[in-house]
Amino acid sequence: MRYASPGGPLTVLDDINFTVERPAAVAIVGASGSGKSTLLALLAGLELPTTGRVVLAGHDLGALDEDGRARVRRAHVGFVFQQFHLLPAFTALENVMLPLELAGAADARARATETLTEVGLAGRLAHYPRQLSGGEQQRVALARAYCMRPGLLLADEPTGNLDERTAETVIDLLFRLQREAGTTLMLVTHDEHLARRCERRIRLHNGQIQDD
Repeated sequence: MRYASPGGPLTVLDDINFTVERPAAVAIVGASGSGKSTLLALLAGLELPTTGRVVLAGHDLGALDEDGRARVRRAHVGFVFQQFHLLPAFTALENVMLPLELAGAADARARATETLTEVGLAGRLAHYPRQLSGGEQQRVALARAYCMRPGLLLADEPTGNLDERTAETVIDLLFRLQREAGTTLMLVTHDEHLARRCERRIRLHNGQIQDD
């Protein structure tokens, strides 16, 4: 993966080649600038590689237009970020309902309510993000990611904004949902303790796979 820069072409990822079968829990680790977040963006089709292919659930993402990649994401991918990215004008329930409604689900409210209950927020359905703690907001984000039962969940430093105790609770929930849904989890983290909870660890160094 190369980008143009004032100093000439900048290679962010080079000779990356791996396959992940569902279900699995995979940690992507490495120093800042090693290409971890760029790799997640490629896996989701948010960016396209300058060379090579990304195949997700049988779809060659580079062969699809932007709308086609968006359809694949809606059908197969969930996201959890360090920043919660909840819509501030929407309640917890409405935030989780949104991807279901975009997918045309007739039972969006019921499914969103069920998923929020699964993450322990049955009593917070009508609360807005500003009325929730950081841990609660991340649980809403988890519910939003899992309500579609995605085959692939991409998580980029999901506990980076949480204190240690809250982070542990969220991570326990993340792995429980991953097991119950049979999802493949691709988890970017600087936390070696968290990485060791995954069955596979891919370590990046200077844009290349150092260890897998």
